[in-house]
Amino acid sequence: MHEPSAARWESADSLSAETRRLVAATEAMMASTAQHLSEGVENLRLKAIIHELPDFLYVKDRDSRFVFANAVTAASLGLGSVEEFAGKRDFDLFEFDAARRYFDVEQQIMASGEARIDMEETVVLPGAAKPVCRLTSKIPLRNDRGAIVGLIGVSRDITERKLQEDLHRGQAKLLEMIARNEPLPMILEALVLMIEAQLTGIDGSVLLLDGEGTKLYHGAAPNLPGGYSRLIDGVTIGPKVGSCGTAAWRGEPVIVEDVLSDPLWEDFRALVAPFGFRSCWSTPIATSENNVLGTFALYSREVRRPTEQEMTLVALATHVAGIAIERKRVDDRIHFMAHHDDLTGLPNRAFLKERLAGILDQARRNNRKVTVAYIDLDNFKEVNDGRGHAAGDEVLKEIATRMVNSIRASDMVVRLGGDEFLVVLVHQSSHDAGITRRLRDLQKAITRPMRGEGGDITITSSIGVAAFPVDGTTSEELLANADRAMYRAKQFGRNTLQHHDGDSAPVGMPRGEQEELHQAITGHQLFLEYQPQVDVASGRITGVEALVRWKHPAKGRVPPINFIPLAEETGLIVPLGLWVLNEACRQARSWQNMGLTPLTIAVNVSAKQFADPDFASHVAEALERNRLQSRWLELEVTESVVMQDVDRALAMMEQLRALGVRLSIDDFGSGYSSLAALKTFPFDRLKMDRSLVEALPGDKTAIAIASAVISLAQTLKLSVLAEGVETDAQMDFLRQAHCEEVQGYRFSKPVSPDEATLLLQAQFL
Repeated sequence: MHEPSAARWESADSLSAETRRLVAATEAMMASTAQHLSEGVENLRLKAIIHELPDFLYVKDRDSRFVFANAVTAASLGLGSVEEFAGKRDFDLFEFDAARRYFDVEQQIMASGEARIDMEETVVLPGAAKPVCRLTSKIPLRNDRGAIVGLIGVSRDITERKLQEDLHRGQAKLLEMIARNEPLPMILEALVLMIEAQLTGIDGSVLLLDGEGTKLYHGAAPNLPGGYSRLIDGVTIGPKVGSCGTAAWRGEPVIVEDVLSDPLWEDFRALVAPFGFRSCWSTPIATSENNVLGTFALYSREVRRPTEQEMTLVALATHVAGIAIERKRVDDRIHFMAHHDDLTGLPNRAFLKERLAGILDQARRNNRKVTVAYIDLDNFKEVNDGRGHAAGDEVLKEIATRMVNSIRASDMVVRLGGDEFLVVLVHQSSHDAGITRRLRDLQKAITRPMRGEGGDITITSSIGVAAFPVDGTTSEELLANADRAMYRAKQFGRNTLQHHDGDSAPVGMPRGEQEELHQAITGHQLFLEYQPQVDVASGRITGVEALVRWKHPAKGRVPPINFIPLAEETGLIVPLGLWVLNEACRQARSWQNMGLTPLTIAVNVSAKQFADPDFASHVAEALERNRLQSRWLELEVTESVVMQDVDRALAMMEQLRALGVRLSIDDFGSGYSSLAALKTFPFDRLKMDRSLVEALPGDKTAIAIASAVISLAQTLKLSVLAEGVETDAQMDFLRQAHCEEVQGYRFSKPVSPDEATLLLQAQFL
């Protein structure tokens, strides 16, 4: 194989004698051929025919220098005339790697004497925007003695043919993806990429119309700038909403030649200008009944109208997209009908069976708790019998709506059938103590009177609760135990809530445990643990929250969820709360007597405590008895507590503020809190609920809510403490959001007084 040398880079004036002979022989051959043809084709020269050919035709010598090329070859390679080709090589015309590739192939052809026929080559021609695909044949050229003196090359542009082949393959692939029911985003992205591959300097986009037919949402835009795609995601359609919003509104194509001057883009010019787009052509994606499903748009950075070819491709794209979207909607509808209740739209038993096993598996891996609540409407039969089934259906739909509005987005409400429902509370930490409160709030929502044609209707409910993994490790065990607990709730008089405990006694606590709990309060079986509250900026402990625990003489440690509900039901929560208040004040004073820096101690206040007219006096007595200054005591109340009777709550809070104690609103952001509580009541601190914190920083909605809560609290001169902080990522977000204090397992679990003492002493080392 011949290697390129310095001599081969010389100009045409220094051609070798052999090459000159090849040139002369080629010209003589062509002249001779023309002479022979002149008898059959008058005044037509072979050379003219060659120059009129649309394909490349050229001759090279043994050193791969061009000896001759026709006119189209010269023009395509950026040379003004055919004569300029003489003596040039591919190294003068192409990038080195491509030229070397051509050179090696040609040298092998001339060395072996074997032609290469129909080679597909990707060629980047000078000044071309995109590579072209050519079908090339190269044949050894021999002299009269049979010696190889060069080669003849013929090359045809097959770019358009390849594009058509790619387009047909792409269509077949898309139809196969649709038939296999692959995810719609994947299908739409493949569609956009297929269309973009056919065009130059064009970016495609699919937007999907929502179910209400009012807004367009992101479908696929693999090459549009991400910032632009996010800005137009969720745009409301209308008669003057750019190209896509207007096309969806009109139900017809909208061609905008210049987005910076067209009145349809008047409200969106500032949005699109930074991204450099100048024209946008949008066509509705519609059903066979001409109902708009979305839009397919092409963007160009040139001011122009689309070509006929581009609009043909758009028509193809909208047709395929329509098939894919309609198929997805039909499948979604079938799946929804199979997994949801027709009347209420809630998930049904089939959906529950499909989802609950996965929820429990995830909870098992993440050491989380899942609670299921079996809910039966107590007097629903009376509604059907007295008001008719139509009224009963309306009641069921209203109750379903109330239940959905009472839970978090991560939770689930299921209609099991008839008047039975199931609530699944998921993504809780293993130490979540707010479940009972949330279920009681849900029970209250169910009980609110409903207006009916024959007067108000009031429905009560019996609720049975079972928790994973304590009350069962499988879906079947949890549902069975929750069901048993629900029937016991009915036995207790209905409109009650019971927790499963594994026995046949009343769920929540065995029989006689009310007396046991009373004995625990008076017999020194209760004790407190303390969870530190940490300053975000300094990392120092600034306060602790007092949390009550029960060490049963026979059963050992009893979780709060197993005795706090009973205490609330029986009224024992009042003496229990007073014991907690006094013990917390005693411990705070004890730490001060040890020489430790005073810090705030937070105590939770129940609804019954707060409703006690003598509660402020009890607080004053606890402070005086333990010689604790009031500014070191913080009382935590939830919004549900103070909103039960606003006037009475305000009066109580004024009495407590007169004592000098701090007040905080607990569990803010858990789904019940409203801005009215912050505006109405004189709180000092806002405690952001762990259910909101646990979604940070991965959930965009949680980020927005948390940021807004922190900003709002600071505007109202409230300090902010985030509960349930467990990860560095949560901590980093809260620090950046300027949250002042945090509390959670990232710093410390609730610990005994002795362990808390060690933590506090460590700050002075």
